Amino acid sequence: MEILQVKQIHKIYGEKENKVCALRDVSFSVEQGEFIAIVGTSGSGKSTLLNLIGGLDTPTQGKIIIRGHDIASLKRKELTIFRRRNIGFVFQDYSLMPVLNVYDNVALPVTFDRGKHVDHGYIRELLHELGLWEKRKRYPNELSGGQQQRVALARALANKPALILADEPTGNLDSGTTVEVMGLLKESSRKYNQTILMVTHNEALAQACDRIIRIEDGRLYDRKEQPKQAGTAGMSGTAGKGGDRS
Repeated sequence: MEILQVKQIHKIYGEKENKVCALRDVSFSVEQGEFIAIVGTSGSGKSTLLNLIGGLDTPTQGKIIIRGHDIASLKRKELTIFRRRNIGFVFQDYSLMPVLNVYDNVALPVTFDRGKHVDHGYIRELLHELGLWEKRKRYPNELSGGQQQRVALARALANKPALILADEPTGNLDSGTTVEVMGLLKESSRKYNQTILMVTHNEALAQACDRIIRIEDGRLYDRKEQPKQAGTAGMSGTAGKGGDRS
C-alpha cells in the first residue's frame, strides 16, 4: 500500500538574481513498511525534500500526499494536527526536552495531541524494546548520546505515525553506537511495519536500507538496491558509480 506520493515537486527560494531552485520535478512513491535512504552531496536538496514531506516547508509547485491527504492544501492548524498524528521526526541533535525525564519525553507528542488518552502500555513496550525502561526516570543530561537517540526514536514512534523522517540520525554518534541505532531503526521498521525515510551522508548505512533515493542538483535518481552479501562489496560498487562524497 502506498503511504506517500511525491508528485512533480519543485522548490524555489528567492527571486530574480537570488533565485535558487532547490528541487526540480521530483516524483516518487513509498510503500508502507519501506526503509529508504535519501543521499546526495551537500546542498543537493535532500534535507529540503525531507522538510517538505514533513510539512515544515511548502513546495513551490507539486503535491505531497500522505495517507491520501495533500498536506500542502491543509490550513496551518490542520497541518499541525496532521503532522503530529502522522509524522515522527528523529533529528541529529536528538531535540529532547531537558526538563522532562525519559518517559515524559517519549509521551510528549501523545500528551500534546490527546491529553490524558495516552497508551501507557504501548509506551512501556517501546521503552522495553529500546532498552530504556530502567532509565525511564532519568533526564537527557544523564544519558549517553546513543541512549538519547533511542529516546528520540521512541518519541517518534509514540503516536504510531505513518512516516518517520530521520535527518542524519547517527551524525553525532561514534561508529559502534551508529551501528546500534541503525539496527534499532531497522527493527522498528520491521516490527511495527513502520515507514522510514532517512537522510544520510553515510553510504554504508544507505546500503543497509531497502531502497536508496539519490538526489543531485535538486534532481532525483531513484533505483532499487539489490541485497548485498557483504557490506564492503556493496559500498565499493556504489562508489564506482559516482556515489556521493561527504
